[in-house]
Amino acid sequence: MNLHHLTLFDAVATEKHISRAAGKLRISQPAVSKQLQTLELALGTPLFDRTPKGVRLTDAGELLAGYARRILSLADEAEYAVAQLRGLRRGRLTIGASTTLGAYFLPEILAKYRSAYPDIDLDLKIANTEDIQRQLQIGQVDIAVTEGFVRQPELAVRQFMSDELVPVVQPNHPLLSKPSGASLRAFCAEPMLARELGSGTREVIEDALKKRGISVKPLMTLGSTEAIKRSVAAGVGVAFVSGLSVRQELTDGRLAQVPIAGFKLERALHVVQAKDRVASAAVTAFLGLLGK
Repeated sequence: MNLHHLTLFDAVATEKHISRAAGKLRISQPAVSKQLQTLELALGTPLFDRTPKGVRLTDAGELLAGYARRILSLADEAEYAVAQLRGLRRGRLTIGASTTLGAYFLPEILAKYRSAYPDIDLDLKIANTEDIQRQLQIGQVDIAVTEGFVRQPELAVRQFMSDELVPVVQPNHPLLSKPSGASLRAFCAEPMLARELGSGTREVIEDALKKRGISVKPLMTLGSTEAIKRSVAAGVGVAFVSGLSVRQELTDGRLAQVPIAGFKLERALHVVQAKDRVASAAVTAFLGLLGK
């Protein structure tokens, strides 16, 4: 068993399909199959069940998958450490971002990074906060920026900026007709649109409302902020959305912010790192662009 075997095995375990893994690795499907057979012979046990739709990990395959991710992550760390001696002239940086930050904040930061460090390969993975923090724990991303709570003791977290969660409605909504603004309870009594469970935005909103004695059952959950904004504009319901995501819609009148007396919801935006992982020069340069 060697790193080449583990790289092939990890790709197939991730894709759950030999042909797709071969395409991702840019090698032939027969070559991948042959190497997997060699690995299974070396270990003395099947690692995959072959099915008409792809492959499924056996118990032994599930066990090896965890070790493979850790070993490949350590191999990458070793490569990154050596690359530091060359002053960021080679290497790779994989950034994990929760959905709002990945869509509305990071593009400008990544453009600056690319301009400053053109020889570093950049990879951005976007998912909800819970998924991104899990990827950071198992070494699939080098550093993460998220908007939700961080509770895992093995992760180090620092705030790098804040973001207001804005209550928005369709521009002709009745709540906008009240001169003194709406109450928080009245806004939350409207049909509420929310992100999916695991979203940092949803967790922050629910926590803030719970502290004020308000419980909301969403009319609908949607997997992206864009879907929520479009649904609000269409009159489906109301929502709290990130101020980072809604500037253009508020400016051009597609959405309207409801003034809520005595209530302003701000949440911390975090940069998150694994405590047991030494920051590479590429990570340190990224932190510099965040002001950290």
